[in-house]
Amino acid sequence: MRPFLYEALPMRVRFAEHAVESLPEELAAVGGTKAVVVTTPEQVALGERVNAILGAAGGGVYPRAVMHVPADAARAARAHIADVGADAVVCVGGGSTTGLGKAIALESDLPIIAVPTTYAGSEMTPIWGLTENSVKRTGRDPRVLPRAVVYDPTLTVGLPVAVSVTSGINAVAHAVEGLYAPDTSPMLSLMAAEGVATMLRSLPSVASDPTDLDGRSEALYAAWLCGAVLGATTMGLHHKLCHILGGTFDLPHAETHAVVLPYVMAFNLPAAPDAQAALVRATGSPSPARLVRETALQLGVPDSLAAIGMPEHGIGEVVRQAADAPYSNPRPVSKRDLTILLEAAYAGAALPDIATEETP
Repeated sequence: MRPFLYEALPMRVRFAEHAVESLPEELAAVGGTKAVVVTTPEQVALGERVNAILGAAGGGVYPRAVMHVPADAARAARAHIADVGADAVVCVGGGSTTGLGKAIALESDLPIIAVPTTYAGSEMTPIWGLTENSVKRTGRDPRVLPRAVVYDPTLTVGLPVAVSVTSGINAVAHAVEGLYAPDTSPMLSLMAAEGVATMLRSLPSVASDPTDLDGRSEALYAAWLCGAVLGATTMGLHHKLCHILGGTFDLPHAETHAVVLPYVMAFNLPAAPDAQAALVRATGSPSPARLVRETALQLGVPDSLAAIGMPEHGIGEVVRQAADAPYSNPRPVSKRDLTILLEAAYAGAALPDIATEETP
């Protein structure tokens, strides 16, 4: 067995139907006495409900979370929380909301409690991201890791099927990259495989019956596993490309991951036989990349980057940014590789068409 280091992240997790009612207890557990509830503009009603659950400890709702966490938005949120005098933040929503909470914590050291309503998995990682001048920066810092996470499947029932599916495939991406990361471990490989298998099994159930709590619970459990894998490993080519695409062109985060993932899998897995074998076992398919793409398309995921708004002329800019920034990956990536991969994802080409002469 190859040597490895595994370090568990310090976090408290509560998973149950109606677990949101326990938020006063969770706030006390992280040492908070007054919390601002952060949401997107679309989730103000849920934010008000959570603020009411907090009772006297509720510091009001701040409904200004948006995709890719603009730096100006983070500064405004920190100023608001300072004005309110809150000593904690409750993030209710998906990756955009959790991302804003992390940006707040990055410079304030305030504890975060995450209440996920999608399957993004961001709540399980110490990874932050900020976008300024159309460039998205990311980093790792233990200060941004939520101190507590409350998983309540009932809160995901209203999540539209399209968002459920794309955020679920986004979570699968976390697990896939964790399988071939340089700092993976046997424990993380088990979590990744279980997360992939459970998510791909649950998403068709969620799509066929969005009110099915069993299916929603399975998807939320899978998101937890996949997010935990990402939180403990190094991101590779897939996340690098998606961060560039999202930050540069303001593309929808989950849809970008869902479109790009099969192409990066097809590119990387031939150079990562252990990851390939684990995914074959998890998916039951000899071609995990093709299975992920077919599943995504069957469940309504857009078929290309063009379909979600990427301009064709932007491919060169993405190649430039990716080539200029070092990142871990199981195989070398040339500018030619990047161009071919991105052109295929832009057009929605069949996966075999992205093979290059440099493919091992």
